[in-house]
Amino acid sequence: MATSALLNINMETKPNLKIKPIIMATDWGYSGGISEFCKLAKKEGYDGIEVWWSSHEKRPLELFNALKENELKVGFLVGDGSPDFETHFNRFKANLNGALEQGYQKPLYINCHSGKDYFPAEQNQRLIEYTIETAAKSGIEVTHETHRGRMCYSAPITREFLLKYPQMTLTLDISHWCNVHESLLDDQPETVKLALERARHIHLRVGHPEGPQVNDPRAPEWADALKHHLTWWDEVVANRLQSGATFMTFLTEFGPPHYLPTLPYTQQPVADQWEINVHMMKLIRERYA
Repeated sequence: MATSALLNINMETKPNLKIKPIIMATDWGYSGGISEFCKLAKKEGYDGIEVWWSSHEKRPLELFNALKENELKVGFLVGDGSPDFETHFNRFKANLNGALEQGYQKPLYINCHSGKDYFPAEQNQRLIEYTIETAAKSGIEVTHETHRGRMCYSAPITREFLLKYPQMTLTLDISHWCNVHESLLDDQPETVKLALERARHIHLRVGHPEGPQVNDPRAPEWADALKHHLTWWDEVVANRLQSGATFMTFLTEFGPPHYLPTLPYTQQPVADQWEINVHMMKLIRERYA
């Protein structure tokens, strides 16, 4: 489907884009154990889960037993928070290699929280080069998330990386760019187009010009923001279908308080995080299945 046609799709219209959606649940904000979380994800109808992997992972047997028991797929998040690049790079490599070599269950993908927005481009590029090499050796998709605070925090910065590295692929969480650029990105069509072409995994969160997460995507006041995100996601799916892909991975990633807005004084969340994520799962499954 052409881009011009995609731009005319609205949220009430189901596009003619048929792909197998593999939809993952996030344990972000879940306070229980991983076994209970996997049972809940399976009960709600998720296909798998996306969780952080660390080289100091303490729960592999419990995690992989729960995945097997509930017949769930897995994708891993890897990264590091150190402000010193060499420390960051070494830990990043250890976490990435640990996720790829753990030997329990092959992940569908590895999603990287790569680098820092203040690392020089030359340093962040070392991370990109390492992931391209690692992905080629492992045969597992290794993507870089478009995320505030990380190397792909903004559209123009990411564009430069993508142009320099044709093999670089993305986890598209475009809600962050809406926040960074205080817009729904209508003034950066070519950069957005390039990002959509390189997207291999999608984080299903709806952002807006003043934040990375609307309080409830079902609310009518967010119709335009939701429409923009659906159009972007549709174009990613169209691109993947054109390339011959038979499935697409998604993560429902509306976050907990205080990422989810709360009321003053009481700190009461204005919506239910889990309910919203299940809504997004059902919306995407109906849209593309």
